[in-house]
Amino acid sequence: MSEISSSCAPKLPRGVRLQDDKVRGGWCLLGPERVFQLDDVAVEILSRCDGVRTLEAIEADLAETFDVNVADMSDDVREFLVGMAEKGMVQL
Repeated sequence: MSEISSSCAPKLPRGVRLQDDKVRGGWCLLGPERVFQLDDVAVEILSRCDGVRTLEAIEADLAETFDVNVADMSDDVREFLVGMAEKGMVQL
């Protein structure tokens, strides 16, 4: 996994957006000629990626929302974001 700085402010790049897919019943991430069906946790992570909040702030907010220790979920959040960045769906 690539290292991500805690001070980076991830965001969705131009042309990529979260959308509530009422037909399939759930959220998806739409990009140029790509669609990703998302689970609830992925939606929670991506909805916080606004280019303003740092990764550290996003992790702290998620930890509070899900009542878990930041250290317990930090690696999973970072791995998810790196994977989405490699697919061009998140800018780090």
